[in-house]
Amino acid sequence: MGFQSHRTLAQTAGDLLPKFTVSTKVGYLPGPHGAEHSLNPVRLLAAVEQAVRDFGREPELVFLHNPEQSLREAGARGREALAAACEALREATVKGLCGAWGVASWAPSPLPGLIDKTVPRPAVLMVRAGLLVGAGTLDATDALTAAWGLGSGEVWGMSPFAGSASSPVWERFDPRVFLRGDSGFSRVQAAFRIAYALPRVAAVAVGTDQPSHLAELVDALNAGVNTSVTDEYRCLLRERFRGQPD
Repeated sequence: MGFQSHRTLAQTAGDLLPKFTVSTKVGYLPGPHGAEHSLNPVRLLAAVEQAVRDFGREPELVFLHNPEQSLREAGARGREALAAACEALREATVKGLCGAWGVASWAPSPLPGLIDKTVPRPAVLMVRAGLLVGAGTLDATDALTAAWGLGSGEVWGMSPFAGSASSPVWERFDPRVFLRGDSGFSRVQAAFRIAYALPRVAAVAVGTDQPSHLAELVDALNAGVNTSVTDEYRCLLRERFRGQPD
């Protein structure tokens, strides 16, 4: 869909769009050879302004998308680049271009060491969550949460199925062992519920084109998580993957 998704959503939703809570991401921007990642604060602010024009309204939340992507090139100036990018989104919020701003990171390991008082604090941090997330990402999320002083409701998860709920991995492995009791939930429901505990997040973003699937996942929130099992699982992950890339 290129960079037309905002306009497509606005055209499709029409008069219903104001009834929804809208969030979006900025970071991957149009370049001469296609999409390119940038932490340039001027370009980021312009991207938020363009999103407002495309939606015809201000989004409730705008994420800085995968800042780690450009931090590799920033080198020693990584903290400065991250702080400037976060400040651009904070400025967008102050200007009323969005209700709040956050950071969405697929591979957050480089980020915790860059956070100090010069880096603005986001309203939300969104990271990968679930049983297929590696130990490095889980530990980096905890460190980043602590560095920014984020509360329990300010960390969200994404990609709980690591691609697809119909992936063969969910047939080979039964995630219901992480739930308390025999509650009759499906494997997909169990995998979704466990995503709230690996790491601990307040919300999990999923996509579906079938309302029945969404209803099934909402019902999964009634399941209880066996935290002693998830804690042991994280310890095993650390032992197994220590020193290996996530």
